[in-house]
Amino acid sequence: MPVDTARALAAAPRTTEISWTPEDVQLYHLGIGAGVPATDPRELRYTLESRLHVLPGFATVAGGGPPGVIAALSMPGVDVDLARVLHGGQSLRVHRPLPVRAAATRTDRITGVHDKGKAAVLVLRSDAADADGPLWTAEAQVYVRGEGGWGGERGPSAGAPEERGAPDLTVERPVREDQALLYRLTGDLNPLHADPEFARRAGFDRPLLHGLCTYGMTLKAVVDTLLDGDVTRVRSWTARFAGVTYPGETLRIRMWRGDGAVRVAVGAVERGDAPVLAGATVEFTDG
Repeated sequence: MPVDTARALAAAPRTTEISWTPEDVQLYHLGIGAGVPATDPRELRYTLESRLHVLPGFATVAGGGPPGVIAALSMPGVDVDLARVLHGGQSLRVHRPLPVRAAATRTDRITGVHDKGKAAVLVLRSDAADADGPLWTAEAQVYVRGEGGWGGERGPSAGAPEERGAPDLTVERPVREDQALLYRLTGDLNPLHADPEFARRAGFDRPLLHGLCTYGMTLKAVVDTLLDGDVTRVRSWTARFAGVTYPGETLRIRMWRGDGAVRVAVGAVERGDAPVLAGATVEFTDG
């Protein structure tokens, strides 16, 4: 089996020095659709350096380089074909508001290898800290098609049950035709998101939008509408990638607000609300 479970779990953590600037933060925000309308004061918080606030989703690309879903493939004990890999889910917990400029240390390690029968799921945990202490903890679930069935532990279930009843708020967010081409400049150069031939080899009729781009767009929609635009209120953001988004589509984002949490479901409008994100929750503090 290309995934050596024992070796992957026993491997020493990998430590990387990372840094970022306001320009990196602005690029990420533009990559998830910020800046429309360009002169809107609410959007300038994401695009203008003199007013810049950092959406916590930036942690998934901070420091550049490959995202967790690809970084996991270079860990000891993992040797799989990128064309058979999908991002299954992502969780992020921020320990304090992210600075617009920083140098930090990120530590990555495989904390789980689950046997889903027809696939293996790797869990890559990443912890980041700067000189002032912990910044965030993230977990990427890496779905490897065709690598299950060895009799290993199945791991946790897919996630929280879906909401029932009318949402408290529904918004739609368009995905530009060139959105994946812009977002990949944050560090995820997987050809699945740009190369039609590679996308077909992976089983798709055209390139996909990055799952983490949808993840960031959705978090921004929740912050902008239900959290009064205050990025510092976000404590955690967890979502399962239930389907794909194609550039040019429209995301329908449904939100149910509870005590300290917003439950979220996202579908692709043009494909009959085909699920894109599910089992998704934003935890927040009171404003």
